[in-house]
Amino acid sequence: MKKILIFSIFVIISVSCADKKAKTSGVDGRKVFKQNCVVCHGLDGKLGANGSKDLSLSKMSMDERKAIIKNGKGTMVGLGTLLKPEEIEAVAQYTFKLK
Repeated sequence: MKKILIFSIFVIISVSCADKKAKTSGVDGRKVFKQNCVVCHGLDGKLGANGSKDLSLSKMSMDERKAIIKNGKGTMVGLGTLLKPEEIEAVAQYTFKLK
């Protein structure tokens, strides 16, 4: 009986930890932004090179941001073939912090 209880606790803890990993990708959105976006948007999102928008003023939703990062828009090349979905998510989330 004691072994069953210990095993049950182990399973519950394992499932709980696995769920947290699924929700938190661990991708550094700032790092992805610096590697792929600063040439046009600048570190603060305000550079405006090559016709890029000032990200600090953007009112786009998370889904809109992810779609543009993935597919591009205007002169911006889409990064969907270069970045993993969790990287796109992380960089889109990071753009909300640009002020």
